[in-house]
Amino acid sequence: MIRYGQYCPIAKSLELLAERWTLLIVRELLMGSRHFNDLRRGVPLMSPSVMSERLKKLTDSHIVVREPAPDGRSFEYRLTAAGEELRPLIMQLGTWGQRWYRSRMAKEDLDASFLMWDIRRNVHVDRLPARTVISFEYPDARKGMRHWWLVVHDGEADLCLEEPGYEVDVWLTSSLRVMTQIWMGDISFAQARTRGLLKIAGPRGLTRDIAAWLGESPFAHEAPMSVAEPRRLRDTAHAG
Repeated sequence: MIRYGQYCPIAKSLELLAERWTLLIVRELLMGSRHFNDLRRGVPLMSPSVMSERLKKLTDSHIVVREPAPDGRSFEYRLTAAGEELRPLIMQLGTWGQRWYRSRMAKEDLDASFLMWDIRRNVHVDRLPARTVISFEYPDARKGMRHWWLVVHDGEADLCLEEPGYEVDVWLTSSLRVMTQIWMGDISFAQARTRGLLKIAGPRGLTRDIAAWLGESPFAHEAPMSVAEPRRLRDTAHAG
């Protein structure tokens, strides 16, 4: 652990939380992940050994608790009251990043696995038929990550990298970059379709309302701020 040698509570908090990956684990727990493998799906570039080490540190610091799962064969992780109190901090970091440090979608930032995991946990299952299968195809994604199936069944959503054995209801085909831009609010479904960047096939009742049931990133509504914005705000304040 990095030590700053200061009694300041900001410094003490950073000693625990500012290590690489730590806040992303907290983000995943806040988003509802409970099992080790689910946490890894939300942070796919993090090695299992580092994740174990970070989880142990968070547990030892009483931010996370590890307890037996209902099946009795595995363990679950959940946030304590101290961990839950980080929610507004994490959300504000996301809001700030979307407004001031918005991703330019560099190639190394595009990850089909994380995008689909994010979509899966934010899809509005209550706005879909009891069983709905959506096919996502990204021809430009790396091998093994180009075709995904989102299966909604009885109020739950699951991801598959192999055909689930059910008839597909909606087909979506685009580049990984375009779907990520749609998800992050940089372009709408309608704009992507008009420009020929996205192909959608399926019953009109589902495809027409895709933006309503597929959802978007929790930060998609945050408009980007320009570097000139602080000067404009100062000028407005002086004028008043």
